[in-house]
Order: sequence, then C-alpha cells, then structure tokens
Amino acid sequence: MQRPKNHLREQVNRGEIALGTCLYSFSPALMELAGFCGLDFCRIDNEHAWRQDESAENVIRAATLSGIVPLLRIDRDDPYLVRKAFEIGAGGVIVPHVCSRADVEAIVAAAKFPPIGHRGYGGLCLSGKWGVDAGVDWMEWSNRETLVIPMIEDVKAIEHIEEIMSVLGMDGVFFGPADFSISAGVPLQTGHAKVMSALKTVVAASKRHGKFVIFGAGFPQWEKAAPIMEMGVQAIELGHDVTILKSVWEKAIAEIKAKKLK
Repeated sequence: MQRPKNHLREQVNRGEIALGTCLYSFSPALMELAGFCGLDFCRIDNEHAWRQDESAENVIRAATLSGIVPLLRIDRDDPYLVRKAFEIGAGGVIVPHVCSRADVEAIVAAAKFPPIGHRGYGGLCLSGKWGVDAGVDWMEWSNRETLVIPMIEDVKAIEHIEEIMSVLGMDGVFFGPADFSISAGVPLQTGHAKVMSALKTVVAASKRHGKFVIFGAGFPQWEKAAPIMEMGVQAIELGHDVTILKSVWEKAIAEIKAKKLK
C-alpha cells in the first residue's frame, strides 16, 4: 500500500519556503480551512491549550482531509506523549524548552522505532489505520517520514546548539522568540537584537547539519516574514487562529465605532 510522503519534509528538502499557522482552538473546521487555503503545516498547541481528550485526534483527521501537515506541540519530559502523538497521526512532534543534546536524544528515542529509538509498537491506532495498514512497513515509514522538532527558546540552548543540531533522527527546530526573549532578559521584545542574533546562530547551525528552522512570525505576519526568510528560515508560522481573529475583530470594531462617532 502506498504511504503518503510528509510534505513539509519534502518542501524543506527541496529548499522551498513552507508557510503554516497555529491552532489553539482545536477546531477541526479551522484546521480544514488552513489546509484548503494552501498552508503547508499547522502547529496544534497542546502545551498551553490544555486538551487531554479526543480533540487532537479530530483536528489531525481534519488535517489529513485537507492535506496540511499537523505538528503537535506537547509538554516536555513525557516520552509517552511523543509516542501517542505519532500514533494519532501527527506529522511531527514539537517539544518545548530543549536545551541539550541529551534532551533531543530522549525525544528521538521516544519517537522512533528500533534501531533508531525504542518506541513501542502499537499498530491499532489512527496512524496504523487501526491495524489494517500497520506492521513492519508502517514502522519503517514512521521512522522515515515523521518529524522530530525540539524548540529552542532558552539562552542556555544556544551554548549547545551544535550538539543539538547533530543528533541523528532530529529534523529541525522551532525557534520560540517569546520565551527566548524572556530568557535573554528582554521580555516579549521578540525583535530585540539579542533574539535576532540567537536566531541567526540557530539558522547557521541548522545549515551546517542539514536541518531546518521554523519561526513564529506572529500577526500581522507580512511585516515579519520577509526578513526572517532572508535570514535562511525555511518554515514560517503565520500567527495563531486566536490572535488572528482577535486582531481582525478588534480592528473592525474600532473602525466601525470610529465611523459611527463622526
């Protein structure tokens, strides 16, 4: 049976720019809309948006339907969440606050089947089509196609960036400007020189080791995406569903009220 390629992996391997967004609402309809609009990937946030039910599985089904790559962000230090994310069909797992080679190796070990890691077999899942399309071929496909993406969002991670990037089985990193700015002592100044300098260091290291970098450009994304791409970032996250709607609604309300008062 023909298994799908991971389109985000394919894009960055071809040197193309991938565009994505983030889902806080866990709405399958918004995930479908993101895919139908032509976005390449969507981060599903299960670090700050707390969901421990069938919600993640449902939005991943929507991603499959609309052709977008779902990246599930989970809490760190729980290898079972890594396995579960891939079993429900995540195209990649994002793990926050990774600061060392050992951190990355632990994620890879949980994400990959032997001989790369020590993930346990469980083909009776959505990814394995509930056992209909599991087996050794599915294990090999999982090792080959799924993405392991640690987050770089602490100053101390920069000290170990070469070691982090060199880990076999790790595909790319997500640079988190908000938390990094806090770690650097310039809280929420995401465009600060300390943050941008660190991003440049991360991008340079990624190129040396054949990895890619995702960066959250925020909203309005068109003001930030171009210079970030010029730095060598290959995947740009264009805001979150909640912040985009918040910005649009606030602007519309303000403009309508201003016209009414005239």
